[in-house]
Amino acid sequence: MPETQSETNIALPAMRVSYEQGSLTEIDLAATWHEQLSQWLDEATRAGLVEPNAMVLATADPEGRPSSRTVLAKGLDARGLVFYTNYTSNKSHDLRATRYASATFPWLAMHRQATVRGTVEKVDPAETATYWATRPRGSQLGSWASPQSRVVRGRGVLDSALANINRQFADAERVPVPPHWGGWRIRPEMVEFWQGRQDRMHDRLRFHLVGESWQVERLAP
Repeated sequence: MPETQSETNIALPAMRVSYEQGSLTEIDLAATWHEQLSQWLDEATRAGLVEPNAMVLATADPEGRPSSRTVLAKGLDARGLVFYTNYTSNKSHDLRATRYASATFPWLAMHRQATVRGTVEKVDPAETATYWATRPRGSQLGSWASPQSRVVRGRGVLDSALANINRQFADAERVPVPPHWGGWRIRPEMVEFWQGRQDRMHDRLRFHLVGESWQVERLAP
C-alpha cells in the first residue's frame, strides 16, 4: 500500500522560498528574445551556476503523451535554440512526429527561469559537423556506441559497445559524425522570462510571435 504524506519524512507543504533576488520590468528587456536569453545565460554563468545551459526539454508523442528530460543548449541566435542528440532517440521520434517542443532553463538559485516554445527543425549537417568537432573524443565515441533510448540487457552491453567503437576508430585521427546523430533547432513562437518576486507576485514577460512581428506581453503570476 502506498505511503501517505503523513507517513513520510518529507514536509512538502512546508517547503517554500521567498523570492527576493530581483525584478523584471518591460524596460529591463533586451530588444529581442535571443539577446535577452543570451544576457540571462551570461549572468547565470558568471554567477557560477552548474551547467547554466541545461534545459528541460518537453516533447509529446503522436498520442499527446508528454515526456521531459534535461539536455544542454549548444546554439543560440535569432533563428532559434539548438541542442544535439541521437536521431533514433525517443525525443527525436517525438520531434519528427509533432515538429514541436518546449524547453525551460531552471536557474533556481537566481529565482529565474526562461521558457522557449515553438516548432523544430533539424540542424544543417555542416553546422552539426562544426559543433561535433568541438566535442571531446570520448563524447564522440559514446555517441557512436550508445543505442539511445533502447532497452539493453545490462551495463556490460554498453561497455562492450564502447570498447568495440574504440577499436574501430583507434587509428582514426578524427572521429566522423555518426549518421544517426545531429542537432535540432527550436524556432520560437513564444519565449517567456520569469523572475521570482515576493508574495508570489512574480514577473512574467514574454515575447510572442504574431505573424512576423514579436510582441512583448506581461502575464499574471
